[in-house]
Amino acid sequence: MADLRTSICGVELRSPVIAAGGTFGYGLEFGGIADVGSIGAIVTKGLSREPMAGNPAPRVTETASGMLNAVGLQNVGVRAFVREKLPALRHVGTPVIANVFGFRVEDYAEVLRVLEGAGGLAMYELNVSCPNTRHGGLEFGADARQLSRAVSAARAAVDRRPLLVKLSPNVTDIREMARAAVESGADGLSLINTLRGLAVDARARRPVLGAGSGGLSGPAIKPVALHMVHQVTQATSVPVIGMGGIATAEDVVEFLLCGATCVQVGTASFWDPARVANLPGELGSYLDAQGTASAAELRGTLLSPG
Repeated sequence: MADLRTSICGVELRSPVIAAGGTFGYGLEFGGIADVGSIGAIVTKGLSREPMAGNPAPRVTETASGMLNAVGLQNVGVRAFVREKLPALRHVGTPVIANVFGFRVEDYAEVLRVLEGAGGLAMYELNVSCPNTRHGGLEFGADARQLSRAVSAARAAVDRRPLLVKLSPNVTDIREMARAAVESGADGLSLINTLRGLAVDARARRPVLGAGSGGLSGPAIKPVALHMVHQVTQATSVPVIGMGGIATAEDVVEFLLCGATCVQVGTASFWDPARVANLPGELGSYLDAQGTASAAELRGTLLSPG
């Protein structure tokens, strides 16, 4: 079978397929459903300084070719994560990436400070781009100066593990944001997060989601994600993790061709909890059928149009 092994920011992965943050719980909940050992890495739910209850229900609704969610970053808080979740994750045998967010620059630094003192993590992913909260998050991801402040503070707080920054598509120029993150200390980038959207109940004449608007994900956003991944890999020299509408082996290959080192699978886990765990095997079979020896050799080989 084709060689699926890859490396990102010095961390070795058995495959380029990663379970996306916010869609795979804390990495433990899918143990009886999916073969977690086949996944390249697991990204945890977003971790905040204090526990968060999240947004009012309903939090998720189906849309044409996608899903709209406004979960609101519900989580147990970083200290409870370290105390209650991380010990079990250390025995999974799959690299764990801690997703981190905050409402102030100081929040990011404090969450990372707590995580720096814990074992069992491979990397951090700084979430500066979630559109599902009333304040913070998106503001950092939509303004280059604010983004630089957040990434610089995070960089100053960590020296033990690589720092990824998850970028928002809800910007004028994704390349500007990518450069700002890299210049402020990001070791790698993840993109894209969800697009802002609104679902309306025509009969009730009100939004479907309890929080009003939310984040659009799934197959509908894949062309946007591919375009932005291609732009960012051309504009920066750090590794990129691509995401947005990935559900098949061919989807994975498309992101690799556009320059991504790895991919994250999120929304597909909602309709098939084993999708992310089955993808590495399907990717290997796809590459074998194409006569491709390794996933890594596809990276950044997209041909010019025509």
